[in-house]
Amino acid sequence: MVARITQGAITSQLLRNLNNNLNRSSKIEEQLSTGMKINKPSDDPVGITYSLRYRSDLSVNERYKSNVDSAVSWLDYNDTLLSQVNDVLKRVKELAVQGSNGTNPDVSLDNIALEMNQLKGQLVEIGNSTFNGKYVFNGQFTGDIPYPDSNKAIETVTDSGTIDYVIGAGIKLPVNLSGNAVFGYPPNSVDKSVVKSPVYEDDNIFNVLDQMITNLQSGTGVANQISLLESRMDKILTQQADIGARTNRVELMQSRLADLNMNLQSLQAKTEDVDYDDLIIKSKVNDNVYQASLSVGSKIIQPTLVDFLN
Repeated sequence: MVARITQGAITSQLLRNLNNNLNRSSKIEEQLSTGMKINKPSDDPVGITYSLRYRSDLSVNERYKSNVDSAVSWLDYNDTLLSQVNDVLKRVKELAVQGSNGTNPDVSLDNIALEMNQLKGQLVEIGNSTFNGKYVFNGQFTGDIPYPDSNKAIETVTDSGTIDYVIGAGIKLPVNLSGNAVFGYPPNSVDKSVVKSPVYEDDNIFNVLDQMITNLQSGTGVANQISLLESRMDKILTQQADIGARTNRVELMQSRLADLNMNLQSLQAKTEDVDYDDLIIKSKVNDNVYQASLSVGSKIIQPTLVDFLN
């Protein structure tokens, strides 16, 4: 038995096809206006899972990049401070060598002692340096001044805690130095029942300078302290080399994160972004189909009952 195709069935089918064409046109126009293939989860259920994953990875990567940038700034600042300390100690050594000359009159020794006292004050100022409002040489106690009294700098024990930046998954990098690591722990000459320290170092730079100043004022020379001064200078150079190694590592991580960020952005674009050339062609094709559907439909539903009887 042959099914009877009624005018109503033809009209309903026509309207369904026209509605489908309109839906496709609406979706294409939405993609063209937003520039994205996925505007809601139903557009691509599989693609949306990849898109969300890429966005999450990019967000985490941006956090790592921010930490790396902060770490580089902190390490560079530490390197600058250590260079300043080295410059001061070089001048101290020049003065020490000059003061060890037995032909110096008392007035010259007094002048050398005065300059060394000023250089000691400069070292205390460097020890109390801040970066973004934080004291850099007091471990994790960045809100507390490490050397509040220059006269007691020799007895100071700074905090040895590290400030770590997370620069990758499971990767932490310490960016700070303690004041004692740079300027030295209290010397053996301090009262150990009062000054508690994990280590005692006679080449504590404040101890060395105090001894030099005392010897210069008494006219006995400073030759005995030069070896201690050189020992502290060597330790500071070691600290500076360590800072340089950390800086090299974090800069490599910085480059790696930049490459990873570019890769993730490329993958995200492939998943989310539209191909405008292809989409414009589809839009034109769909528009032609829709116009053709309207033209054909106008001929199908045009006849009236009178036209049919005739």
